[in-house]
Amino acid sequence: MSPPTLATKIDFTDMDMYAVAEPYELYDQLRAHAPIWLHPETANEESFWLVTSHELVTQAHRMGALLSHQTGPGRDGTGGITLPDVELGPGIMMIMTDPPDHTRYRKLVSRGFTPRMVRKLEESLRIRSHHIIDALDGRTEGDFVVDLAAELPLMAIADMVGVPLEDRHKLYDWTNCAIGRFDPEFQDLDDPHSPLNGPMDAFNMTIYAQELTEEKRRCPRDDLMTDLAEAKVTMADGTVTELNDLEISLFFTLLIIAGNETTRNAITHGLLAFHNFPDQWELLRRHPEHLSTAVDEIIRFSTPVRYFRRTAVEDLELGGAKIRAGDKVALWYGAANRDPKVFDDPHRFDITRSPNPHLAFGGGGAHYCLGSHLAKLELKVLFGALMNRLPEIEVIGPPERLRDLLVNGIKHLPVRYGPVASAEAA
Repeated sequence: MSPPTLATKIDFTDMDMYAVAEPYELYDQLRAHAPIWLHPETANEESFWLVTSHELVTQAHRMGALLSHQTGPGRDGTGGITLPDVELGPGIMMIMTDPPDHTRYRKLVSRGFTPRMVRKLEESLRIRSHHIIDALDGRTEGDFVVDLAAELPLMAIADMVGVPLEDRHKLYDWTNCAIGRFDPEFQDLDDPHSPLNGPMDAFNMTIYAQELTEEKRRCPRDDLMTDLAEAKVTMADGTVTELNDLEISLFFTLLIIAGNETTRNAITHGLLAFHNFPDQWELLRRHPEHLSTAVDEIIRFSTPVRYFRRTAVEDLELGGAKIRAGDKVALWYGAANRDPKVFDDPHRFDITRSPNPHLAFGGGGAHYCLGSHLAKLELKVLFGALMNRLPEIEVIGPPERLRDLLVNGIKHLPVRYGPVASAEAA
């Protein structure tokens, strides 16, 4: 099948399109007519396979290392997480490796993200959510992203990694610039066409991580950076080695970016969804028992990571398409999570939706999101606090969307807070 003419005229790598709105109508057209489609070469990108159906994205995940995550340029049989062939050094190590290397690296930090360990954080997250709301200090209006959505994920990941709480806003600024390196707000002001801030802030994070590693070696703590500083890795040949400083820094960068950027965007998209579907906000307030299913629906509806790229390591077939070794394959989660074959009325925000087999954390397998339990808990805690303490919170202006291809982000969301209930009353 061929996609409709409209979809073939659209460049799905055009970041300006995503800065305006998520093109769900185009996703619908592709999914219905060509759920796997060879996107033509663009000015900035060679051709790639665009996968938009829930079924085919799931199948691709089950192919394992046949669709590789390994970093590397072009048609050389290795993969990478994004479409542009940008030289990233060894990459963000763990998510740019295939098993068995991926499995060994993942074990180094997985203990901090198990359901049991995450449950231990619940009470402290609840207390912090109240502190965050108290910090509004009588303000009636503000930026929801900066004031509320960013704070709890930053606090949580800073605690887990072992970053002093007073440094969390450095991490916020660095990750904004690293992820938003193609957005004018975060670019070098002297040359708006040159995305220099991203690399510079990634460099600043690396220096910070190295200093933090040295501190953990001097004064070990019960946190993930201490674990990484002391880690021993058994390689495939049986040799045991320590992580070098660069590997630790890359782990740190991954944990900080993934630990705050995606959850912050899910929270913000969630509030916007409640604004656009006010009946669902009223339903949640009347029936807070729907909070758990509401969290999954927020994540499905928002899908903060738009896609991940794989690269075929050998000739294979997916959905009838003949994919050659070296071809890029982009798994478009934002489209798969609106598939009407899986989700009834998929463009409706429905907090009672169950089951909800969304793919926002990946389609299973070795690369299923390590922080899924933590992200869901943060959303549950924060929206629980919002509906009890800020029940009349209101979006009062359009969102400012991030100009980026990978992340479905919102930079700013103007809100009116309304009356703030006391924590004791809530």
